[in-house]
Amino acid sequence: MPSSTAPPFVTSSPRLRREAQTVAAMVRLYCRGHHHAGPRALCPDCRELLDYARQRLGRCPFQEDKTSCADCTVHCYHPRMRQAIQEAMRYAGPRMVMRHPLLAVFHWWDKRRKAGKLKK
Repeated sequence: MPSSTAPPFVTSSPRLRREAQTVAAMVRLYCRGHHHAGPRALCPDCRELLDYARQRLGRCPFQEDKTSCADCTVHCYHPRMRQAIQEAMRYAGPRMVMRHPLLAVFHWWDKRRKAGKLKK
């Protein structure tokens, strides 16, 4: 049986690690609220979404200079997954302030960033 917790996101960038943590917290909140999963467990659909989001984050062309994915000029998510992550973030966003206030503040701050230049 597959593990209910995700493997750690591996990167040298503290900023991307924090963003991966934020996405994981948001997906967990969404899954718990909609699929009645436990505090650390995820249903198979949410597990797939989180794994996909981490994969996309690891391959982001902007890396450390990235803005939030919603404000990015390069849309690297498949349309089905983009819709799923938007739905999860729409639900989890307001709840993040109470459950994960530091991650919420950092996410808000990151949304204010301008995207860097693409590296050739």
